[in-house]
Amino acid sequence: MLEENIDYYINEDGNFVFTEAYHLKRGYCCKNKCLHCPWKYGKTEEDEQIKK
Repeated sequence: MLEENIDYYINEDGNFVFTEAYHLKRGYCCKNKCLHCPWKYGKTEEDEQIKK
């Protein structure tokens, strides 16, 4: 069972956004370039620098 604010949150547009915790529980990368992907699929080093 998914728990709000742990496994997902709802953004300002009303979309469900899965968290890093959810992805780690699932155990694999779906290769959809998810916002909180713990495997950093589709992220560049430049993307990571912008976040910091």
